Amino acid sequence: MDEKFIEEFETLIANYTDLLLGKEDEELRNKVKIWMLYSSMSKNMPGLVKHWNAKFPESKQVIINIIGEIKTLNEIERQKRK
Repeated sequence: MDEKFIEEFETLIANYTDLLLGKEDEELRNKVKIWMLYSSMSKNMPGLVKHWNAKFPESKQVIINIIGEIKTLNEIERQKRK
């Protein structure tokens, strides 16, 4: 894949993360990527995600924690903007 595209797409993810959470760093960008991909997969292929959740319950809990963290940080950011 084109390196320039990857860099530019990472900029998009960084900006999205900053607007969503009020801050961004590599860890938060990775969590946002995981959250976005998992959310998309759970809507488009719920059976696959259900199977994965059953097979890897510890990882499912990690996803739940990531989603909770993103929701909390987003709520804090939205309160700041009011």
